[in-house]
Amino acid sequence: MKAKLLLVGLALAATSASAQYPTKPITSVVGFAPGGGTDTVSRIVAKTLGDQLGQQVLTDNRAGAGGNIATDHVVKAAPDGYTIYLANVGAIAVNPHLLPLTYDPLKDLAPITMAVVFPNLVVVHPSVPANTLAEFIKLAKDNPGKYSYGSSGIGGAGHLAGELLKMMAKIDIVHVPFKGGGPAMQAMLGGQIHAYMATPVAAGPHVKAGKAKALATTGPKRDPFMPEVQTVAEMYPGYQATNWYAYYVPAKTPKDIVARLHREIVKALGAPEVKDLLNKQGLEAAPGTPEELAAFGKAEHETWGKVVKQA
Repeated sequence: MKAKLLLVGLALAATSASAQYPTKPITSVVGFAPGGGTDTVSRIVAKTLGDQLGQQVLTDNRAGAGGNIATDHVVKAAPDGYTIYLANVGAIAVNPHLLPLTYDPLKDLAPITMAVVFPNLVVVHPSVPANTLAEFIKLAKDNPGKYSYGSSGIGGAGHLAGELLKMMAKIDIVHVPFKGGGPAMQAMLGGQIHAYMATPVAAGPHVKAGKAKALATTGPKRDPFMPEVQTVAEMYPGYQATNWYAYYVPAKTPKDIVARLHREIVKALGAPEVKDLLNKQGLEAAPGTPEELAAFGKAEHETWGKVVKQA
């Protein structure tokens, strides 16, 4: 009888805690340094989400290891809804194929909703004597190992996009990983690397300012925010390397809290001020259900696993 009463008491306490959620600030973890795509999107959504929930949503940058440091932190965090994770394709679908991880992101994280899906942008420093993708490919072929490209980290979408381009174009360019899109962009702007597989968030303003040249996008069709820029697929049919950011929480987070977060994050993504700020970054919100995100993450995991194996 005492055991039953204890279980009932614990259940009531858990229900009460969920019903009152949230009662303190929420942390939105990103796996890269400030200034990059995930950091920017996290901060754009955080303000509106916090207003809706009545609590601050604070962005926590845990850069390093291609997002693995952040993922490991979230997996080990208390499953109480106070730690959410804006993960990218690398953290969920790529890193498990590159390193012996102590966790499985498909099992140890609970999906909430997709946030944005977008292509990467191949940009080069103005000093690079190429104004088109074809000209850059020719430069690389004529000078094997001379040119370099940066990414936001090993295993990230930019890294895989670059390796896929190297394979299909049969070129030898050196990969230089950074701890986020911000540092990578600064290195490219400073001429320390020649090219960068960038997010529209990181590269767009610099392309418009003439500080970088956009050669191509990596999606299956031209980006509506940059319709004048060709796709890599126009030169190499079948090429596709889209990037995406999606919200997750630790796997054992109560279902009612997951449902509440899903409802509130989707609402925030649809808010006019959030949509406007995302559009200004060349991004468009793409919310969905937890089930859709789970299926998508699994499919991406399988797809990029094959690319990693080939590379």
